[in-house]
Amino acid sequence: MISVLQAASEARNTKTNKVEQTKALKTPKEAFEQIAEYAKGGYGSIPKEDLGYFLKCFGIFDRPMTPERFMMRVRIPGGQLDAAQARTVGEIAKAFGQDYMDISTRAQIVLRYLSIEAMPEILDRLERVGLTTFHTGVDNFRNMVNDPLDGVAFDNILPSQGLLQKLQELFLGHWEWMSALPRKFNTGVCGSLANRCNIFGQDCGFVLAQKEGVYGYNVYLGGRVGVIARNADIFVRDEAEAVAMFRALIELYRDYGFRDNRNKNRLHFLIEAVGMEALAAAIREKAGIDFATAGETLTQLDNNDADQGRVQLNNGTFAVHAVVPSGVFSGSDLVAAAEAAETYGDGRVRLDIEQSLYILGVDAVRYDALMETPFFEAYKSVSSPYFNHLIACAGEEHCPFGVIPNKPDAIEMAEYLSRAVPLEGGRVRMHWSGCVKGCGLHGVGDVGFEGCKAKVNGETEHGVHITLGGKLTAEGQEGYSVLKSVPLRFARYHVESLMREYRRLRKAGESFGQFHDRVLSGYSPAAIGFMMQLQSYLRDRGIDLALGFEAGAKSGRNESFELFDFGCRLYKKLTGETAYPLQAHYMPSEGERLDMTLLDRPGIDSNLAQMVVKMLEPNANLRAKAFTELNALVALFQS
Repeated sequence: MISVLQAASEARNTKTNKVEQTKALKTPKEAFEQIAEYAKGGYGSIPKEDLGYFLKCFGIFDRPMTPERFMMRVRIPGGQLDAAQARTVGEIAKAFGQDYMDISTRAQIVLRYLSIEAMPEILDRLERVGLTTFHTGVDNFRNMVNDPLDGVAFDNILPSQGLLQKLQELFLGHWEWMSALPRKFNTGVCGSLANRCNIFGQDCGFVLAQKEGVYGYNVYLGGRVGVIARNADIFVRDEAEAVAMFRALIELYRDYGFRDNRNKNRLHFLIEAVGMEALAAAIREKAGIDFATAGETLTQLDNNDADQGRVQLNNGTFAVHAVVPSGVFSGSDLVAAAEAAETYGDGRVRLDIEQSLYILGVDAVRYDALMETPFFEAYKSVSSPYFNHLIACAGEEHCPFGVIPNKPDAIEMAEYLSRAVPLEGGRVRMHWSGCVKGCGLHGVGDVGFEGCKAKVNGETEHGVHITLGGKLTAEGQEGYSVLKSVPLRFARYHVESLMREYRRLRKAGESFGQFHDRVLSGYSPAAIGFMMQLQSYLRDRGIDLALGFEAGAKSGRNESFELFDFGCRLYKKLTGETAYPLQAHYMPSEGERLDMTLLDRPGIDSNLAQMVVKMLEPNANLRAKAFTELNALVALFQS
């Protein structure tokens, strides 16, 4: 089956992209060996190809938004830090990076505002505590993720950090693997029942499974932004099989992955070209092992630890959660976290993909004292449901691809919703990406936001696309669009509509994801988007008219039926009369006519009246068939 991959590669790789041409100029090792000289010569001494590509292999990113200052990614396998490592990274941020850092959605630390002059010392300090920045950018293996409570959680069946380290050893420190891939490669290992690490969003995910009484991992391949990884029908029984399988996969991807169109060079596109069955057969052939077919995937549970604030561990102590809104952090705070871990815990800090952290090994006696520290006064153990699972990648201030500010937008919306629609309990996962690249994992959020441009009265301004229904549970699921190009300043009001409905209809203990599946999934995406806008419009105009979603909608997600249903309900609310007493099957009975004059009464909003007329027109040929015909009537920017 390797021949199938070879044929696909030869068909696609008739020409190479510009990045591949840049790679031919020198080796990454040659660029790395010059960093000390660049530090002496200053920013102006760095060649263009190193600024644009080669330094990124070592996590060093030139950022035009901060002239002559670099961003740096610190590789933190599994998000696991001991206190000494955490303190070192924090001190580096304080000394060289304006005391600023981000926790990323790959559970690693991002430093900013670094000068080239400081790079040798920074790299040396990191190396002394066993940390590196290698392979964290461009065409390399990015930071590997696993459960932040790996090895300590009650639901952790297979501790996976050891396997993760063995997988990493295949390439880390080996120059022949530096920049050798066609595109980046994300890897995750999950040995727990709960998915705390977006395991189905990876290029390669090893997911807890059981077959014939043996615990091991099912292999899922091909995840990327907008695409959930698929089951490769491979079960690995132990770490040795997992390493052999991974080695075969990465060698195949290196040798036969596509190198033409950068936008279509991820592993997903190789699978798309040859089929998963052919790739799985090639992996077995390359590894020389007839891996078993897939077992039963056991990672099925949602991650609700952040809603509890602390989680009892398998040794009786607690992991205490700290909410870091949008991952915006500081070196001083990481040093404080390290000190808290040493004083009140067992000296371990774990970062997670929700850009927050845990302090491990806190016993019941020391817990209350820990909660009174300045660190937990600044970073709550349990925050508002809108903050507990909030994710936001870097926006336009720090990322050249960012379209909106993003991190501040995410925080502002969470703050607004906390005031406007306070929730007792509940779980809402809001994920923000500053652009289409999706680093904020918006596709798997309960509510996802993707930065874009929007038009208001002909003027361009910041906007977002809004999605719903993303999942991390079971085998994961990408969300679907409900509103496109919403002006950012109005987005909070539309999401407020959803949260009001969640609060009104929510069952005891029901998360927003569960509410979505029970109530919202009965409606078409267009109907949900329309209702979000309509409720915003009613509040904006001060119109007290209760109209919302209903559990058990029977319109079959048919837009024309939904329009007619909404129209009948609106007509009743506005006039007190039933629109079509004999109507059945979401249309008037033959001969029925609507008294439109009732909509001309004083006090009835003219836009609502126009909308109802379009929804309930007796002539089916003239009646509105799609919500897009009505959205302009409830647009907030009219006012």
